[in-house]
Amino acid sequence: MSTLPLVSHVSPDSHIAWRADGAVTLRQFLADVRQLAALFPAGKHLLNLCGDRYRFSVGLAAAIVSGKVSLLPSTHTPEVVRQIKVFAPDVFCLTDSAPCTVDLPQLRYPMSDAQPIDTLSIPQIDRSQRIAVVFTSGSNGTPQPHSKTWGALVSSVQAEAMRLGLLHKPPCTLIGTVPPQHMYGFESTVLMAWQSGNALSHAQPFYPADICQALASVPTPRVLVSSPVHLRTLLDAELALPELALVLSATAPLPVQLACDIEARSHAPLMEIYGSTETGLIATRRPTQAAEWQLLPGIQLLVENEEVRAYGGHVETLIAMNDKIEPVTDEYFLLHGRLSDMINIAGKRHSLASLNHLLNAIPGVVDGAFYMPDETSPEQVTRLAACVVAPGMDATQLQAALREHIDPVFLPRPLLFVDALPRNSTGKLPRAALQALFQSHRARKSA
Repeated sequence: MSTLPLVSHVSPDSHIAWRADGAVTLRQFLADVRQLAALFPAGKHLLNLCGDRYRFSVGLAAAIVSGKVSLLPSTHTPEVVRQIKVFAPDVFCLTDSAPCTVDLPQLRYPMSDAQPIDTLSIPQIDRSQRIAVVFTSGSNGTPQPHSKTWGALVSSVQAEAMRLGLLHKPPCTLIGTVPPQHMYGFESTVLMAWQSGNALSHAQPFYPADICQALASVPTPRVLVSSPVHLRTLLDAELALPELALVLSATAPLPVQLACDIEARSHAPLMEIYGSTETGLIATRRPTQAAEWQLLPGIQLLVENEEVRAYGGHVETLIAMNDKIEPVTDEYFLLHGRLSDMINIAGKRHSLASLNHLLNAIPGVVDGAFYMPDETSPEQVTRLAACVVAPGMDATQLQAALREHIDPVFLPRPLLFVDALPRNSTGKLPRAALQALFQSHRARKSA
């Protein structure tokens, strides 16, 4: 049996995390893990809903050493919880909030720390052990489960740390605006900290002032792990940023101008991460320096007709990518949006990602997204819709601005103005959320 340590590159009294009350040593972390594992019920699966990133990490580690599997959907709506119960009838919920309304058997995270361990023994985990099932975000339909083994995840985050220059360097603190239940946050704010000698911050700040406070509460060097929607909001707030060593972005395409602005404001390099729930992280780029993405060592792309599949390294099987990928060399590629992104209206084709980019580039538009409704009948032409946050603008102004750049058949009708888009905690817009928004709008109009 081949094993890998739960935590590596960390001495017993090194800092593995930062909480509101200060630093947490590896010794304390393992004591907390042992205490929580002793409280687990018999079920094989758990839904880890801890909002505090340190408590989430203790819950994850306790599950791993107990041989349990953490279920990690990106949302926790009643419908998703019902799907989880069908997927794993023995599931229980680990929570640190009161009250928790999730309809599952619940275990409250202990409110008192465990006594630190005197003799330290780092658990060794079988490489083949299935430690998590991560669910897709549902951006294009129903969330799908994907199992993750310990060996593949360790390989992924160690390669990430090496690529980002965070391995064998002075320890950094990772501050994430993205939740640890999402594949990006799971790898880049929790597992990478465990496997690279860095520490994680317990916080999950959302608003700009909270992000600045979370950064200022931990020592330098600091790494901000975020997303385009959070970075845009942070930039627009025009607050003074605490010193940063690195900024990471993922979950959605990052406009180059936004990357340039973030680097200028933070005086730190911004690295963009590419991957998927199915593959985990597979490539990186610095968008202010190059358009091409660089694959992680060992990862390869297999191109057959228009399909591109990833394999090698921590990607244990051939996995079809849902994006339009143009290989440049064996190591580099260009990204051209999602395969499901192309729309055809009256024989004319366009990319939703490109339309969204044009919409959000209009001065005065804070946020916006196009939406392609389901076809109602073959005889009718389905019209694009759009939802936009643009205080001070009206439909006539926005349509005129769009007309400068796109064919009239792609002009959105209806064009719905809202105070905020229904983005999830990682900044993504699930199709079901947009669909519900437009259905609600139609219902109000017909009432």
